[in-house]
Amino acid sequence: MLRISHLILALLTAAIPLATVSAQTPSISVPAWIDEGECGSAPRFEATLNGKPARVISQSGPGSDQMILVVTDFTGDLSLVEAAKQALTQQISKLKSNTWVGLMRDQDGLHVLADPSPNRQPLMQALNDLASTGKPGLFESVTPALTLADNILRKSPVRMAVLYITDSSIYNYREDYTNPVINASDPHDVSRVFPDALIQDKIARLSEDVSGLEAPLFVVHINYRSDTLNLSYQNGLVTLADDTGGNGQVCRSVGEVPDAIATAFDRIANEWRLNLAIPPKFHSNAQIRLTAPCGGEDARLSWRVRLRPKEG
Repeated sequence: MLRISHLILALLTAAIPLATVSAQTPSISVPAWIDEGECGSAPRFEATLNGKPARVISQSGPGSDQMILVVTDFTGDLSLVEAAKQALTQQISKLKSNTWVGLMRDQDGLHVLADPSPNRQPLMQALNDLASTGKPGLFESVTPALTLADNILRKSPVRMAVLYITDSSIYNYREDYTNPVINASDPHDVSRVFPDALIQDKIARLSEDVSGLEAPLFVVHINYRSDTLNLSYQNGLVTLADDTGGNGQVCRSVGEVPDAIATAFDRIANEWRLNLAIPPKFHSNAQIRLTAPCGGEDARLSWRVRLRPKEG
């Protein structure tokens, strides 16, 4: 089992074109999707940052080189885990050869199970052997995973995505997020009024932590739970993914797992990567707006709407 530092070294020396993304013009990478409209193979995207025109330096669309980092966070129900593993196997086997896929697990730190590669066999074997035991690790690992993807994006013209498949319960984390009532006799105790305050605070801090990281996050939660704290947790994961320009889904039954994972891979495959020029000394949060005129009408797009550009 490889540590994440080994993966970084492997990627920097790999055959996939980790060539340079131009460092001459400061830029940000924005994930985008054409949800409706016939734009052909080379749509003309137009962008603004905080209301001011921003030049599209380059764009890479569906079919171009891509890397996907799949992170598993399996801790429980074997029937759900097996359904997820089968769906992952099916979807990964369909990917084109210029899509490199790596597999990691996140219990007790982020561990590499299979290096990103066009060779599916090591990944399939690692996925088949993967156990579903341990404590959830998503909260602790999501920032390192997105940081790794961000480092790759900044060194390479490939499209990038991080996909978490999880069955985690908020009650199983090593840290207690249950916000127990501090004063049972006080009806105004905020822990009584906002039992999910610790969860919401954690999601907000994670969203802030990754606000300057450019890779989109996708989350498929395969084990829906209806209690108040887990609903807040599951909704928080969807919000976190949305904030990065990605997407989150929660499966209410084992029958929904294959479709949810297929939807995630379809969304990832159809991602556009747009590099937008940013003006010098632009250090504020970027409010991003995109348009793409297609056949005389603007296509219906979705994209990451906010990003905090890194300085330097």
